[in-house]
Amino acid sequence: MIYFKNIEFLWLLLLILPMVYFMKQNKNGLGSIFSKEVLEKVQLKHKSLSKKSRNILLILAFAMSLFALARPQIDNGEIKVKSSFINIVAAIDMSKSMFANDIYPSRFVFAKNKFYESLGYLKNAKVALIGFSSQTFLISPLTQDFHSLKFLAKNLNLDYLSLKGTDILTTLQSADKLFGDEQKKILLLFTDGGDKKDFSKEITYAKTHDITVYVYNIGTQKGGIIKNKDGVLKDQKGDIVVVKRNDSIKELALQSGGAYMNYSLKKGDIKLLTNTILNKYKAKEEESSVIKDRQELFYYPLSLALLFLYIALFSLPKRRVS
Repeated sequence: MIYFKNIEFLWLLLLILPMVYFMKQNKNGLGSIFSKEVLEKVQLKHKSLSKKSRNILLILAFAMSLFALARPQIDNGEIKVKSSFINIVAAIDMSKSMFANDIYPSRFVFAKNKFYESLGYLKNAKVALIGFSSQTFLISPLTQDFHSLKFLAKNLNLDYLSLKGTDILTTLQSADKLFGDEQKKILLLFTDGGDKKDFSKEITYAKTHDITVYVYNIGTQKGGIIKNKDGVLKDQKGDIVVVKRNDSIKELALQSGGAYMNYSLKKGDIKLLTNTILNKYKAKEEESSVIKDRQELFYYPLSLALLFLYIALFSLPKRRVS
């Protein structure tokens, strides 16, 4: 069965009626302006299509263009499609300590690049992205559109933010809301661990809400300084602040049933972490979705429109040489 996707374009076919009317009215237009002797000198040779034939071809080209815009399609029925996936919420630390320069060019840029890389390995997954510090920011809900996620991650920056503190508990709560009724809740943290030493509240919350935490800890034990407009960040005593990687967050990952990894410059380290996630959780099967199998036919009237237009334009008569 053939039907039109944009059937409203077919109403424009009514414009053909006034076009035909005006063409008939102008049929003898030159004869009413010039005398017979003058007309013979200025008229064009007739070794081509007549004006009437060209007008018909132009009208046909116009009509076929409208049929193409209306998008004729063949309906082949419905197809049931099943898809499988796992849901993952990725969270990138956006706190002040992520400005530290112990990792080039900064911990924050390194975290973005690792998240970007991880998307290449998270097949059969829906991924959400949030930023966090003392509060959380939703960047993208759960999606399989990784091109958009990569674009958002690439353009995420801290230029206009000055956020202190790293609240992992708030991040867990925000992730839990994103998961909704999902039973398998996977949270992938890209962070330097913040400055807390006791994560007992976070561990309790993760266990109570069945959230498995995977941590990619970014930073060095030696630490780094944070550059600002005044030079480097200093404390109230005037001493230069040195921020170090916090390994205490490892307990949150292990106690929640997840995994922990310190940053490295080795290629494929994030692949190892994502494979750990994928191997532990088998993609669940979604409910069958029904899509309509339709075959586009617009290129047939479009081809005819171009053909008619070509014939009409390239069959113009030549001026008679006196």
